[in-house]
Amino acid sequence: MTNPKALLDQHAIQPRKRLGQNFLHDPNALEKIVASAEIRPGELALEVGAGTGALTEALARAADRVIAYEIDGRLMPILSERFRAAPHVRIIYEDFLAAYLPAIVGDEDAYVVVANVPYYITSAIIRHVLEAPRRPRRMVLTVQLEVAERLIAKPGQAEMSLLSVSAQYYTQPQIVTRFKPAVFYPRPDVDSAVVRLDSHSAPPVDVPDDQTFFEVARAGFSQKRKQLRNSLADGLRISTERAAALLSAANIDPRRRPETLTLDEWAAIARAWAGR
Repeated sequence: MTNPKALLDQHAIQPRKRLGQNFLHDPNALEKIVASAEIRPGELALEVGAGTGALTEALARAADRVIAYEIDGRLMPILSERFRAAPHVRIIYEDFLAAYLPAIVGDEDAYVVVANVPYYITSAIIRHVLEAPRRPRRMVLTVQLEVAERLIAKPGQAEMSLLSVSAQYYTQPQIVTRFKPAVFYPRPDVDSAVVRLDSHSAPPVDVPDDQTFFEVARAGFSQKRKQLRNSLADGLRISTERAAALLSAANIDPRRRPETLTLDEWAAIARAWAGR
């Protein structure tokens, strides 16, 4: 595998902080990521942020087809040369957040998303994938350790957030391994973790629909430091009395805070809100 610093120097390219460019270069780390994806024969691997192509190359050895997004057009010469003899690898030089996933993955029965995610848009990428009409069978993402801990947070923990609720509603997340900054160039200031998110075939809780569930969850977390009746009142634009009555119908103490609720309790609020 070619060292990313040498490749970048060869093309007079400096990593851009505003793009969150930290290029993974450790062979063992790359193999751990690909192994965690458990790519099946014939399955498409979709990568976000091809960079200099190290992870792309590892995916190309495991998958029959790879589609990789890269927003930085300066990297085109590196990637074009690296994959000129790999017809099953397609690089798209566009913003992944603007992609319509069903059109990209086509008629694939299943696909996996594998990525070394730029830290500054991690949450946006996860939402973009999980809220798409066709979700992947699995996501394997290298993210900032703090984000990984939010994804797997349990009710009552300070890390519990709307991102936690979203990830656990759509998937079963788990931390696979952790990486020190030395496996990247340039080195980030924080540790990283590989998170595997296996998609649920159906929502794990009884909800009227996804939209209603997330309407109340977003409202609940809109003022995280407030009691639930106040944050729901603000987020749903109703009075605190109505919010308290809504919570009472869901058998939830209105004085609780949003990070203490389980998925089942959010679903109960969604059912009460749908039946109002």
